[in-house]
Amino acid sequence: MIRIARAEDAEAIHAIYAPTITDTAITFETELPGAEAMRQRILTRLQHYPWLVWEEDGEVLAYAYATRFRERAAYDWIAETSIYVHANARRRGIARHLYRVLLDVMRLQGINQAVGVITLPGDVSVSLHETMGFTTAGVWRKAGYKLGQWWDVGVWQKELQPPANPPSAVLAFSSMLPSTALHRALQI
Repeated sequence: MIRIARAEDAEAIHAIYAPTITDTAITFETELPGAEAMRQRILTRLQHYPWLVWEEDGEVLAYAYATRFRERAAYDWIAETSIYVHANARRRGIARHLYRVLLDVMRLQGINQAVGVITLPGDVSVSLHETMGFTTAGVWRKAGYKLGQWWDVGVWQKELQPPANPPSAVLAFSSMLPSTALHRALQI
């Protein structure tokens, strides 16, 4: 089941995220945030952007969210996306389904572009993004230092819908909660 993340998901989400901090360069975060910080991230982000989880038998196995790409108002119609899947739930198609719903919800908000930022080589993430219709938009060389080495970062982007001129304001995710269209999008 795909559903909107809740504050009480923070511990499960932190448990999925923690190994990417301590063991990989998938994220450039270097210190474990803790469950309380994760809870605050969820609640804060849900005001403006979707944060979704994949749950099976009461267990959160994956999560995906969107976040502001840059602070300037002219960037309101583009958002960065992230997705993390529990190590025991990979290779089951969960990421594709969850990501598709996330992108659908972003489209409903009026967001025109999604951006995925991937530590390279990142073959699994690159493959997921390209399968979802993202195209490469560039590489930031030696953008981050973690685990004793410098890492390149690739940027992939996907047009979710053609931009209007002038554009309508992007809907805050929290304002969409009673929306029938949102609840329809969450059904897989």
